[in-house]
Amino acid sequence: MATIISTATATPPYRIAQEQVKQVLQEVFRLDPRQQAVMASLFDHAQVKQRYLSLPLNEIVQPSSLGERNQQYQEHVIGLGRRVAGECLQRAGMNPADVDILVTTSCTGYMIPSLDAYLIDELGFRSDIRRLPITELGCLAGAAALARARDMVLAIPGARALVIAVELSSLTFQRGDHSLSNLVSCALFGDGAAAALITAEDAPGAQILDTRSCFISGTLDAMGFDLRDTGFHMVLAKSVPDLLRRQLTEPLGLLLDRHGLSLEQIESFALHPGGKKILEHLEEELRIPRQKTQPSWDVLRNYGNLSSATILFVLHEWLTAHRPATASYGIAAGFGPGLSAELLLLRWL
Repeated sequence: MATIISTATATPPYRIAQEQVKQVLQEVFRLDPRQQAVMASLFDHAQVKQRYLSLPLNEIVQPSSLGERNQQYQEHVIGLGRRVAGECLQRAGMNPADVDILVTTSCTGYMIPSLDAYLIDELGFRSDIRRLPITELGCLAGAAALARARDMVLAIPGARALVIAVELSSLTFQRGDHSLSNLVSCALFGDGAAAALITAEDAPGAQILDTRSCFISGTLDAMGFDLRDTGFHMVLAKSVPDLLRRQLTEPLGLLLDRHGLSLEQIESFALHPGGKKILEHLEEELRIPRQKTQPSWDVLRNYGNLSSATILFVLHEWLTAHRPATASYGIAAGFGPGLSAELLLLRWL
């Protein structure tokens, strides 16, 4: 079976408290009193304590073109990707030449050649490495990357796959957009990178027993980015938490049924902390006690929503700080535009 045997995370250098972000943006946006109150409430109830930024906040809030932002993205995404890939391999006692498959995810910037091509040269991956860059699945991409890496590891005997997710959400900031979606984005998103190494070797870690994808029809306008001359504008419907709560139970049940399991037998839930309401709604709908989702809340509090990298941050917390009991079962779940979900059934080794 395919097993996640090593994970790593990395953050850019500028750590900033939620209260500081709120104060600066209240000055930048110059909202009317009603909008100011809405924004303050969003920040105060987001359950985010701090985040990490690729640039100082006073630079991020300055007017900037799409081209300028994308240049900054390219400059910083490679460095973070290099750091987190190297640390993940070091934790596993491996070198870049030991990797057969490289899966990269990022949706907060655009570059061709893709991130993986730069990392091949910089880190010394083999020239025959199989590459899969995922660019348009948003927050879902981290979970989808793990699922596709599992598929390839199982299909290619002896293969090792490295998943790398790097997101610089702060560089999508829009100072002229006073929509509720943009205000929510400003209250939630941060920058960071994470990696996971997946192999078929007999080693401790999180074994990926099975996966299931779920696309929710009629929700194309619920979540995503609207690309305009000024850059990436967040699209985020208020209905997303309710949609996930109503639509996730059936595919999750089908995934568990294939293995003769029930929800009560799942001891750990690595849920993508897209926001406070998503976590609360899923805990309520699935009747999950808080101790089974705590790492998701910890990541939301300490890093914010890191888009595709978030689920890898959560799995890193489970592997390093909240290690579940050996042979117990877990669920990892990512959510993203479409509206879509990717579910992974785990067994801890």
